[in-house]
Amino acid sequence: MFDVDAVITWVDGSDPAHRYKRDHYLTQALTPLHDNGTNPHRWVCSDELNFCVRSIANHAPWVRRIWIVTDSQIPVLTSLPSEFSRKISIVDHREIFAGYEDALPTFNSLSIETMLWRIPDLSEHFLYFNDDVFLTAPVTVADFFTKDGPVLRGKWVDHSVLAASSASRDDASLLNHFNQINAANMIGYTADHVFQSAHVVHPMHVSVMAELFEIYPGECARNAGFRFRCTEQFLPQSLHNHACLASGNTAILDTRDYLHVAVGALDQWSIDDVHAYLGRAERHDIKFLCVNDLPAVERNFPDARGWIEAAIGAAALTKG
Repeated sequence: MFDVDAVITWVDGSDPAHRYKRDHYLTQALTPLHDNGTNPHRWVCSDELNFCVRSIANHAPWVRRIWIVTDSQIPVLTSLPSEFSRKISIVDHREIFAGYEDALPTFNSLSIETMLWRIPDLSEHFLYFNDDVFLTAPVTVADFFTKDGPVLRGKWVDHSVLAASSASRDDASLLNHFNQINAANMIGYTADHVFQSAHVVHPMHVSVMAELFEIYPGECARNAGFRFRCTEQFLPQSLHNHACLASGNTAILDTRDYLHVAVGALDQWSIDDVHAYLGRAERHDIKFLCVNDLPAVERNFPDARGWIEAAIGAAALTKG
């Protein structure tokens, strides 16, 4: 059996120093920035990091190490077993951007994700978490890796119409689609045959990302240089996935074991709808929950935090 690490990207958007830097570079932009990359909700914190780490401790205690990549002061993480707390390491952006310091400061997850594989002492097999993705059931290494490569969650899609629509590039909800189209194109896939990765934990290989960086040094350096998200960028984990698909070293899961509460998805939902949806995460056939905008969910549904606590098993962990 091989070691597997977890990597979480996080930032404290309310930190005055971070906000000052962000506002400075927003006003210095020479061209209009994409709404997806500048929406304030992107940097709002509502204890997602704590939920994420606790869910790993509860459902994947076999993880060797957790790396939290940030340029902010990490808050106190509560309700963690003391032995698990020792697994956590903090990585500053400057470490992974060594040699590319001109790209800092960055406020762009795509840029940061381009460099994650450069974390010193990161294990070859690692799981990449956005801080708004939580485990909701026990998982094993086999949920993420075969003996040859990663287990992918998502589906093949035809994005040819979208790729031809210049107007769609301004739609904040579609930026991720364009980032995945760009990644697929780099590996030789056309827009009508793109593997659309789901919003889940991404199993990744350091060696695959290192090789891609070597093959596409200019493209990767440029991707890391955008301070805010842009349709011209590629999604690094999608580049990784398409490279693995092209080599045949991967498996695609044929069942859906995740839930995704997307930004704006709750506009037409009732309390009963949300409770029923999040309640599914308490079943062991659902292993992942992504909540893109927890503060917005809480504003509409004040009990949402309790539902998420139940979903990640936090109560059981606290009693631990």
